[in-house]
Amino acid sequence: MLFGSSAAICGALVALAISGTAARSENGAVHSSAVVNAACEDAIVGAASMYNPFKPGKEEGGPSTASGERYDRSVWAAAIKTSLRRKFGGVQFGARPKYALVEAVGKKVIVKINDVGPLRPGRIIDLNERTMRYFDPSLELGVIGGVKVSPLAGDYWIPGPVG
Repeated sequence: MLFGSSAAICGALVALAISGTAARSENGAVHSSAVVNAACEDAIVGAASMYNPFKPGKEEGGPSTASGERYDRSVWAAAIKTSLRRKFGGVQFGARPKYALVEAVGKKVIVKINDVGPLRPGRIIDLNERTMRYFDPSLELGVIGGVKVSPLAGDYWIPGPVG
């Protein structure tokens, strides 16, 4: 009887551990889809575009982001529309980065929101090159419509694809 109870407890622990690995980012961090969905109650829907301050146009910023970090095209990051700064916890110089769940074209990714900007009308987020390539591998679209962006509470998120 004691052996049967131990086996049942062990089986329950193994099942719990396996269920916790429902979604895994490229960095190896684990994000359960249920946790991500629970954290996203205040979503915004609009269009996403790509930015790269090293290929400046008349509306592009410099190589430093609003958080003080240097722009890095190889990480999972984005700039939120300036008017949405408060909704995303106030992206500020020297402050801990904020995170968001971005959903489009049947894919989900957690990004670090480390910049803000005056985006064109209808656009709510500018994705860096790596993030945009996840949604549009050829970069032919330029702008992706119907993007859902949800702020994530806390600062323990590891950016990358979900589920």
